Amino acid sequence: MSFSPFAAAFASMTQQPIRDSEPVLNTLPSSMASSFAAASAKESAKVVPYSNHYYGLCAVGGILSCGLTHAAVTPMDVVKCNMQIDPVRFKGIGQSFGMIVREQGVAGLFKGWAPTMVGYSAQGAFKFGLYEYFKKTYADMAGPEIAAKYQTLIFLAGSASAEFFADIALCPFEAVKVKVQTVPGFARGITDGFPKFISLEGAGGLYKGIQPLWGRQIPYTMMKFGAFENTVQALYKYVSPKPKELCSKGEQLTVSFLAGYIAGVFCAVVSHPADNLVSKLNSKKGSTVGQIVNEMGYYQLCTRGLPLRILMVGTLTGLQWGLYDSFKVYVGLPTTGSAPTPAK
Repeated sequence: MSFSPFAAAFASMTQQPIRDSEPVLNTLPSSMASSFAAASAKESAKVVPYSNHYYGLCAVGGILSCGLTHAAVTPMDVVKCNMQIDPVRFKGIGQSFGMIVREQGVAGLFKGWAPTMVGYSAQGAFKFGLYEYFKKTYADMAGPEIAAKYQTLIFLAGSASAEFFADIALCPFEAVKVKVQTVPGFARGITDGFPKFISLEGAGGLYKGIQPLWGRQIPYTMMKFGAFENTVQALYKYVSPKPKELCSKGEQLTVSFLAGYIAGVFCAVVSHPADNLVSKLNSKKGSTVGQIVNEMGYYQLCTRGLPLRILMVGTLTGLQWGLYDSFKVYVGLPTTGSAPTPAK
């Protein structure tokens, strides 16, 4: 399967010359560049910010942070999807966990872990790698003064653009995952799930949920990155007793986890209606968005399974940012997010 929409973005990335870090940083607003200014000379010598090497490392960090964390919360995802699909049988979190274990054994809680890990690893590579690329590109297009004034819009535009491509990579795996988790006996995982899905619904069926997936993931990712970047600034400004450049790496990673968890709560709320749509579309052959909205109603669309998803996504997002920034520190990069610009 070829994901040709990625070609344009990565072609332009690979055409960029590798530049020294100082000119690159000078093209960004000071608040967005301060995290790199805080890095040690040793770190700066390892990886030039916004070079091809840098984007590649961010993509690898995205693979690790998204693939591993989504696989780790598979039990919560299984319960959530079943509560969304069959609320008559699966009425509450504890009751749903118990029913799945009684009927399918503990292994039933881990159904779909393989398409989950592979799909979200692919998504994570494009999400984080392209976010860094688009954030830099849009800041350059806007110019230092405008980018500094409207930095949140830069965060939002960069994350939305990255997620558009990331979801094209994720969508086939998400379709198979939901079938495996919610249709008893459908398949064990990727190797038997993909052929069976295609035989039943055709290859095009793997992308029937792409628009609701965009509707779920793009607002989610905009909130994930926008809220995270601003929460990091707020934590260093109002909570941390010292500025970022004086904090240890462990303290900076703690800030990353806390900011990620806070951002994750907002992510869950804004993306939950589309999450219900994706689950329903992938579990029912031939269903449409209009049919599902009429069946569930707007209130249930926004609230069914929401408490568990807040717990799941908050934990997930906090762990993702913690893992991502831990990887960045390991390879010699500063943690994500900048301290606020000092008042003049």
